[in-house]
Amino acid sequence: MRIEDWEARGKRATLCGHDIFFIDEPARGDSWGTILLIHGFPSASWDWWKIWPNLNRHYRLVAMDMLGFGFSAKPSPHDYRIMEQADICEALVGHLELDEFHVLAHDYGDTVAQEMLARQNAGAGIGRWRSCLFLNGGLFPETHQALLVQRLLLGPLGFLVRHAFSRASMRKSFDRVFGPDTPASDEEMDALWQLFTLNDGQRNLHRLIHYMSDRRSNRQRWLDALCEACCPIGLINGSVDPVSGEHMVQRFEQLVGREHFISRLPNIGHYPQLEAPDDVLAAYRGFLVSSGEPTEPA
Repeated sequence: MRIEDWEARGKRATLCGHDIFFIDEPARGDSWGTILLIHGFPSASWDWWKIWPNLNRHYRLVAMDMLGFGFSAKPSPHDYRIMEQADICEALVGHLELDEFHVLAHDYGDTVAQEMLARQNAGAGIGRWRSCLFLNGGLFPETHQALLVQRLLLGPLGFLVRHAFSRASMRKSFDRVFGPDTPASDEEMDALWQLFTLNDGQRNLHRLIHYMSDRRSNRQRWLDALCEACCPIGLINGSVDPVSGEHMVQRFEQLVGREHFISRLPNIGHYPQLEAPDDVLAAYRGFLVSSGEPTEPA
């Protein structure tokens, strides 16, 4: 899908003082509820386009571009932090008056969802979560195998490293994290690069990377969020992802438990929703069934 077509489907709202792009589409058939989709780094809500039509058959779908990403505002200088992104997501929930909903998150969005889940568990969240499903992401800082460019960006010379980041650099990074048999197409790379560089967004790359520090400083809080989850939680994971693949799943089983829904996708990398959308949809339906949700029309 062209990013121009994706943008045309969206709206804008001022949330926490920032101009935020979001898409809110009602179910095309009988409605079984609402799903809030939270994207990863360094992309945008466009990530979900391959699984969107199928999910949208029976679910109202809501997805935003987080601050600093995609079509949303990209203030600079700005100290981009996970807590603020969670505040903005909750502000959108309040703006749309979502009473209850499912959450589907990926990568950076996993961390935002962990913070929001911590608030849900404490009775301080906005709306009521019915479930939360995590795609590949750094749920535990000790298992997050950051790419070299990410480590350099987080260092004292990160502001210089971001000047050298190009479309070719992004292609190289994505080739490393996608599965060997499911690489990103040239069209997908064009879209991801356009979304990243809109409104000179690349100038914030060394600031957006601070989520890695946030994960370390909030490790216990965000681990507790999973262990004390007030709703069904689960994983769909591309196993060959070098950043947060099978090794992350094993850590989840060790720390959070084996009783939760876990779907492993062999030969799939860091972006399951782009690499294997049909497999993700099938697994997500399985998760919803395990959570007591309907999956077929009555």
